[in-house]
Amino acid sequence: MNYSFLIRKAEINDVKAIQAIINEAFNKYIKDAGIPGNVDALKETPEDIIKDINSKEVFVALVNNIPAGTIRVEIKHDKTALITRFGVMPEYQNNGIGRAIMNYVDKFLVSKHIEKVYLYTASKHKDLVRFYYSMGFYIDSTTKDKGYVRALMVKEYSK
Repeated sequence: MNYSFLIRKAEINDVKAIQAIINEAFNKYIKDAGIPGNVDALKETPEDIIKDINSKEVFVALVNNIPAGTIRVEIKHDKTALITRFGVMPEYQNNGIGRAIMNYVDKFLVSKHIEKVYLYTASKHKDLVRFYYSMGFYIDSTTKDKGYVRALMVKEYSK
């Protein structure tokens, strides 16, 4: 299959597409991980997304000019970063798009001299945990602060 693929910084006019990606990807995440109830990602408003575009690094992946994935990165003052709202539309999953987004973020974070990046994922979601391990993350700890077991995944960059 031939397609064009682009990852770029999100813009305000991407808000509707980002919200659609998050809604579809996180509804699948809840189902696949067996999470009871809802997750914060599904409660956010367009205003929340705009706030993140203005205060964090938000990227969108386009396949044939169609928004297919998104990720948010918050750079901290201690040379660490936190990844949130990473999602790929279900119909585009398992095609290397998530891996491409993570590789893009890796290069971005290295260029910013970040030493560690963190993210949370449902520890029962074996496919996602395996994906993050394949991208160089490891489980640092777990928490039940959101009503289900979440793994704090960490990736260290060489100094």
